Amino acid sequence: MDNNSKKEKVREMFDDISPKYDFLNHFLSFGIDYRWRKKLVSLLSMYHPRQILDVATGTGDLAIAMAALHPARIDGIDLSEKMLEIGLGKVRKKGLTSLISLHLADAENIPFPENSFDAITVAFGVRNFENLQKGLMEMKRVLRPKGIMLILEFSHPASFPMKQLYKIYSHYGIPIIGRFISKNQEAYTYLPHSVTAFPSGKEFLHILSSLELSGVRQYSLSAGIASIYIAEK
Repeated sequence: MDNNSKKEKVREMFDDISPKYDFLNHFLSFGIDYRWRKKLVSLLSMYHPRQILDVATGTGDLAIAMAALHPARIDGIDLSEKMLEIGLGKVRKKGLTSLISLHLADAENIPFPENSFDAITVAFGVRNFENLQKGLMEMKRVLRPKGIMLILEFSHPASFPMKQLYKIYSHYGIPIIGRFISKNQEAYTYLPHSVTAFPSGKEFLHILSSLELSGVRQYSLSAGIASIYIAEK
């Protein structure tokens, strides 16, 4: 994917697959993504945030899950208008419109003032940033001092046999199933490539530390298939 047009291509791709996104997300992960989000919410609960921003919120699954923490407000932003439309429908169905607001916005140009949020979350979104450092700096800008940042993202399993099994499944199984169900030739080929290209593990921890964030740490999930990264401002 050409970096100069990555943002627009990502927007178009998620708009196109939005009707099948939730189903495929849960189906392709065998439902484990529910547990990953639950773990993130559990970690976040220790900080008792009142104002939360969910970046790359998509169809709102994480924003809705965080409602269980009873914050004062949750804002979600995403590039894809059609993903947000589905998310808004889910928010309305669950009676959470007074708590959760979803906005069409770019993670690299977050439309909120400095020091607006106690916590910022991202689930499977940072690898889609056109400029990773710029997006992370924007998240830091709108985070309050002592605020917490939690990032859930795919990573690279390092141990046998999960490393080999995951490589086969992600590079062959996911593209075939994803293309068949979504009818999009590019989206589920892009997924494993974006995961491979993402600087996970120690490399991503180093990036977070270089932005002068503190308490940087990683929780490995499901034998290294995914990780939750935590950093404090």
